[in-house]
This record gives sequence, structure tokens and C-alpha cells, in this order.
Amino acid sequence: MKLSELGEFGLIELIRQKSPTGSGVHRGIGDDAAEISLPAGHHLLTSTDLLIEDVHFRRDWTDYQALGHKAVAVNLSDIAAMGATPRYLYLGLACPGDTDLDDINMFLNGALDEAARHNVALVGGDTCRSPGPWLISVTIEGSAPANQAIGRDGAQAGDLIMVSGSLGDSALALQMLREGQAPDAELLARHHRPTAQVELGRRLAERGLARAMIDISDGLAGDLEHILQASRVDGVIDEELLPLSAAFRRATDGHPTLRQLALYGGEDYELLFTVPPDRVAEVSALGVQLQLSITRVGIIQEGSGRLSLRDGTGAIHALQVRGYDHFCHA
Repeated sequence: MKLSELGEFGLIELIRQKSPTGSGVHRGIGDDAAEISLPAGHHLLTSTDLLIEDVHFRRDWTDYQALGHKAVAVNLSDIAAMGATPRYLYLGLACPGDTDLDDINMFLNGALDEAARHNVALVGGDTCRSPGPWLISVTIEGSAPANQAIGRDGAQAGDLIMVSGSLGDSALALQMLREGQAPDAELLARHHRPTAQVELGRRLAERGLARAMIDISDGLAGDLEHILQASRVDGVIDEELLPLSAAFRRATDGHPTLRQLALYGGEDYELLFTVPPDRVAEVSALGVQLQLSITRVGIIQEGSGRLSLRDGTGAIHALQVRGYDHFCHA
């Protein structure tokens, strides 16, 4: 069956039937607005992402279930970066009328499975016919106890710069796809099915371990620069400490320029945060508890927002970084 045969209201009913009611939801799909409640003493956090076909994804490179997963995971990652608990999901979808209903179902399955994994309830959104490309709008609301959420502006001189997981895998997979190559399955999974580090972010906030935090969507260097500028400090990245996966090392062996993707590539969706030196052991223990690698990659210094790189020889070079800008890239 095609989407044009089902119709908009049939699609909304399909989505409603697939979406279980979550905790704190008084009114969800089916009314003009969602009515929800938050735990007492919590502040509301809201993040929105827009994904456009041939800008953020290509349907010939991914399957619909992975697309649904990624659409939700990248938004969850923003909530994780604030150390908050994600709670409610709003999904907007525009696609052509001749879209096969099986593809819609696969997309919804991926989105709802990823939401359910974090106890997030779909409570609203919008649907529309698109004259061509798919457009996906995702909004996630979360909450955190008052004064517990972590921003980008808390880094202090002497803090160590730490990251979760490995870097560059997603960007390398994307580059290989663009060049008509077949990426390693591990690299491809990091690109199509990223993991939002929700539990790590929440525990870092609960225990007061991170002073500043951001998720890595534009690349380590670009996102660290956001922290440095917001906190009005300088930072030095140690190139030799960057955590690289075995798959990344194999694929870039003999191609040193590709190693730069670990520094400048985007869509890792790992957490980047700064930690006082006397709390690093606690962070390492948390990583062991969560079975998640956490690596020190640099240090915060007094300054005004400048970023530098210490290379393998020990020499330090100033980095001029500009994160991805949709209006400055064709």
C-alpha cells in the first residue's frame, strides 16, 4: 500500500497505535497539543533537529529502520550532553505520497525502538506530503533537577578534556560512501546507528563530575571550540591520545590525512566534557561501570577561546576551526 492510499489521518492513526503511552503523559497523540507533567523540582530541557534528504542522509545509503533510529538518537544525544533524562518525543515527517507503507513502518519501528530503549514516549508531531525529498523533524524534551544540567560554559583552567568512545568512525564511513567504497561494518554502524550516551551524561551530572559538556556532532575540534568560547578559556588537544577504533586504524593505515577525521570529522555523537583533575579517577571508574571507554585527550588552560594541538613530536600548533555551517557549505 502507498501512503497516498492510507491518507494523512490513516498515517496518524498508525503512529498512534504504534506508540505506547509513557509516564507523565496526560494527553498525547490525538489532541491539538500534548499535556505532560515533569517530576517536582525539575527543569525542562528541549532539543530539536531537522534532517533533510540529500543533506543529512541518502536513502540509497541507508535502510528505513536505521534512518528512524538515527533521527531519534542524534536528538537524544543533545539531551545526554546536558546531563538530563529524556522523556518525550515529537516527530514530524514529510514524504512523497507514493512512499510505500512498508518503508514508513520500518522508519517508525526504528524511531520508536530507539525511543523505547530510553523510556521516551512519542506524544505528538506532524505529517505532511512532500513534493520530493523526505524531511524529518525531531524534538525531544527531557528534564533535570534544578541547577544540575551541564552547559558549555563551565570549563576552568586545569580541567582535563575527556571523551567517550572512539572518534572519526562515522566521518570515515561517510567519506568512503561518497567515494563509492564499502566501509567496514563497524564503521557503517557508527554512521547509520549512532549511540546516544544518555546514561553517561546523566551520571556525570548527578555526581557533579563534569564542569562543561557537549556532544560531538561537528567534530572534536569544532565542538571543543564551542566549549572554549562559551567558557572563555583555551584548550590543548594531544593528538597522540585521540581514541581510535581498530576498524578506523585499519582503514586509515597508510593514509595519514584520513586520520584527521578523528579531529575534524562529525557525527560521532560521543560526549566531550571537562573534569577537575581530582575527579578523573571517579570518571574512569564510571566508565568501567558502564563498560564504556573514556579517554583524556587534552587540558584546559587560561585564555580566551583558542584551541591548539600538540602533535606527536610535542610541538604545539594553533588550530583555526570552524564547525559545519549549513549556510556556508553547498
